[in-house]
Amino acid sequence: MSAAPGVIRDSILSYMEALDGEASLQQIRNAVTMKLGTVRDSSIRSYLNLNVGRLFERTARGRYRLLTSTEPNVHHVGLSPAVTHGKATLYHADCFDWLGAQDEASIHAVVTDPPYGLTEYSEKELKKLRNGKGGVWRIPPSFDGHQRSPLPRFTIMTDEDRRELHAFFKRFGALVARVLVPGGNVIVATNPLLQHVVASAMSEGGLELRGSIARLTMTMRGGDRPKNAHEEFADVSVMPRSQWEPWVILRRPLEGRVQDNLRKWNTGVFRRLSEDRPFGDVIASRPTTAAERAIAPHPSLKPQEFLRQVVRASLPLGKGIVLDPFAGSGSTLAAANAVGYASIGVEADPKFVRLASEAIPKLQLGV
Repeated sequence: MSAAPGVIRDSILSYMEALDGEASLQQIRNAVTMKLGTVRDSSIRSYLNLNVGRLFERTARGRYRLLTSTEPNVHHVGLSPAVTHGKATLYHADCFDWLGAQDEASIHAVVTDPPYGLTEYSEKELKKLRNGKGGVWRIPPSFDGHQRSPLPRFTIMTDEDRRELHAFFKRFGALVARVLVPGGNVIVATNPLLQHVVASAMSEGGLELRGSIARLTMTMRGGDRPKNAHEEFADVSVMPRSQWEPWVILRRPLEGRVQDNLRKWNTGVFRRLSEDRPFGDVIASRPTTAAERAIAPHPSLKPQEFLRQVVRASLPLGKGIVLDPFAGSGSTLAAANAVGYASIGVEADPKFVRLASEAIPKLQLGV
């Protein structure tokens, strides 16, 4: 049976709250099965592992209990701000829960870099990342004298992983479509292997697909020879060396004509670079600078030079609120502050919330 992620989540949380103690993976699986029928084991494991350190504590191998947060100024529901800097407000919350609690038509644009593989930001994989070995994260070699940042290996995803990814983004698209005003732009970072999944799923959630932005930058993806056969096949590459990063563009459907939507909601199109230059879908972008990475050492940090262009274009009249539901170190919020926009971020990991509280004012000033 393929159950929606929200149904599995609710079933697990309901059981753990009623238990008020720890439980083994088998006990949790049995409880979910009794309530929902047959459910894929991987769906239950994925939800538990993704939320260790956020909703659950792993008490021993294969044993979990609900986590009671003792972090100061942390608000899981997201009704009170965790961090405020300038026009930016950051909430510590699960973005699905936060989005579900917001008023309809209360956000004017979304600019975000979500977790493509769903597991790369689990406590288990982050630990491997910080230790510099194994897991989903690939540590690429230095190139032209520059040390490269780690990249998640999406080539190891299974068909089941892709189905779960589709369900994740379909639900995300539906929640975003509800909180956006008509015509609100959605700009989502992805990658060449998964952009079609993200685009189709969010379209099924109720958003219109409007194209994509090509961020021209050397990502260090692809270009490798066959593993364990690199000498035998020295003149081939398994995949082309990726020199661009796609950002999918969607929007909530307009209310009436474009001009009608602009007059009522201030949305529906993109802000021009100048009177003579429209916003384009190809943006040359250097890798994130070492200075910015020193301020915000997040594995998916995007450069301010690029983010400020995208954030500025997302509000055609410069009015409204930009939302980043996967805020990470707060780089989108810093970009919004830099261009003078109000913004809201939502981040589930308390470590990244603390990082953002220090990084936002430094990133917005430029380095």
